Amino acid sequence: MTGFLWGILGVVAGACIAIQAPINTQLGRALGMSVAAAMISFAAGAVALAAVLVVFSRLQGVAPDWRAPAPWLYFAGGCLGSVYVTAAILLTPRIGAAAVMAFSVAGQLTAGLLIDRIGFMGVAVRELTAGRVVGALLLCAGVVMIRMF
Repeated sequence: MTGFLWGILGVVAGACIAIQAPINTQLGRALGMSVAAAMISFAAGAVALAAVLVVFSRLQGVAPDWRAPAPWLYFAGGCLGSVYVTAAILLTPRIGAAAVMAFSVAGQLTAGLLIDRIGFMGVAVRELTAGRVVGALLLCAGVVMIRMF
């Protein structure tokens, strides 16, 4: 995989973090208790990581006993978080911790701007101002500098 593709994976991982928050908020509203939403989110992440475990286990000749869970709201936030955790584990030894964090923050900011703009999952709508766009572009320039220089 090229450095560019590793960077794309890092940005996607960061975007997953931003998307996860409103999903978990919606789940907390539905359950009436934010701690329950957090518990379900982490349980769903464990399920997604179990899928990664299946791949690695099959490569090693070991078959785990695992079944897929239920409704998307209970699992989406944890699944998005597992993308970040897995990407961070994969990227850190290849591109370094600073670059992983920079790509992740760039993805979070990009997704966060979009989430704010469209009001995804009930988030308050915020305009996409020139200042916010310039700030995001400056952050992206910083990502390039951290990775390339």
